[in-house]
Amino acid sequence: MLYAILTICLAADSRSCGTVTPVGHAFATQADCKAAAPRIARDWLGDQSPWTLDGLACSTLDDLLILPVQSVADGVHVHIGQIAQFEDSPDGWIANLGFVVGQDSIAVIDAGASRRQGEALFAAIRRVSDKPISHLIVTHMHPDHAFGAEVFREAGATIVGHEGLADALQARGPAYLENLTQLYGAAAMAGTRIVLPDVAVADSLDIDLGGRILTLKAVATAHSDNDLTVLDQATGTFFAGDLVFRGLTPIVDGSLPGWLDWMAVPQAGGPVVPGHGPVAASWSEAVAAQRDFLTTLAEETRKAIRDGLPMSQAVPAIVEALQPFAGNWASFPDSAARNATAAFKELEWE
Repeated sequence: MLYAILTICLAADSRSCGTVTPVGHAFATQADCKAAAPRIARDWLGDQSPWTLDGLACSTLDDLLILPVQSVADGVHVHIGQIAQFEDSPDGWIANLGFVVGQDSIAVIDAGASRRQGEALFAAIRRVSDKPISHLIVTHMHPDHAFGAEVFREAGATIVGHEGLADALQARGPAYLENLTQLYGAAAMAGTRIVLPDVAVADSLDIDLGGRILTLKAVATAHSDNDLTVLDQATGTFFAGDLVFRGLTPIVDGSLPGWLDWMAVPQAGGPVVPGHGPVAASWSEAVAAQRDFLTTLAEETRKAIRDGLPMSQAVPAIVEALQPFAGNWASFPDSAARNATAAFKELEWE
């Protein structure tokens, strides 16, 4: 199949040009694609877009960047992101992304850090299956997981998230997008838009892909205030999102006690797909290192508070106490200080 490829630029910045492939339009011939491409470009750009059209072409997905994926269970495929924080990554493609293939359709779990990464994931999916993509499940609002979402909406997917996801994206999304554009450049983020969910999960929701049920569960405030997990009932594969970090320093952006409480209840499942780092064979393997780190963070923070230290002194003391963990976690120094600050602000009011 052929797709229209739009080259778009910001009028004020000749270095901003990037490509967009509206994946909702596929054609059997070059002639059909070229005839429809101008209309597709007009529709995609709309009247309010800051982007202008600089070129049009028609090509197959094989000519696009394709994310590498691995099979972790029957019908379950995962892309393993770079084990780094944004500041240590060349493009922000740091999160694990996945998809599950049922008899009738496909569900995608997380969409990547930009439209370009979402398109690369779409291309990877189409190498595995041409079944309809019925759902995109966004595990939480952080941009490395959420910012490729528009690609899958164009492909026909219903976007599903925690009941708090929409508010979180509306509140933080514009600043996230501005920050990533400054960090990686406009070309890398070309065409990236913030997309809100169509379905909000307050408790749990089952999605049927045809002979294959995914169970989604909304989690109380933990890593963030809008975490959502996904369990593939057929294989026991558990997508934890950023409730589980492996190799990359965990980041507290919700509630440290809430996160520890969530980890205290073992989750059913076989393979555990974390938000960052390698897939784990079991629950204990998945969370052991993270639990030790976050438990020590809580203990040392409470100690600093009991000792009467102000935050300016407590944060360095907590970071120093966490140093035995430094060799086990990527992007540790800045993340440890951030976690110490967040933990102090939360726990001083216990």
